[in-house]
Amino acid sequence: MIMELNLIVIRTSDPKRLAEFYSLFNLEFTYHQHGNSPFHYGGHIGKVLLEIYPLTKGQENPDLSLRLGLTLDDFENVIEKLRSADVVFASGLGETEFGIMGVIIDPDGRKIELYNK
Repeated sequence: MIMELNLIVIRTSDPKRLAEFYSLFNLEFTYHQHGNSPFHYGGHIGKVLLEIYPLTKGQENPDLSLRLGLTLDDFENVIEKLRSADVVFASGLGETEFGIMGVIIDPDGRKIELYNK
């Protein structure tokens, strides 16, 4: 059986701030609603839809155990853009068995691995 990932949902207390952060990776988001669901942001990473929703009722904090890995076509320019935006780097850039990689922290505290394509 072949399977493809097609959706990632991130919940946050500040969807606009998180969408602006992920826009630093050249992602384009739309602000919309499906039926009775809350308004949220959605944008594609290749075939995968990344949606940024507000926290659910009763949810006090975002889930920080989610860890994303992104391979960037324009690695150097995105890294410079992140540094200019004072994004926190959890680790410096370094060579790994998967290529050059660095780890940053999103505004909620999630770790994101960045790889040079």
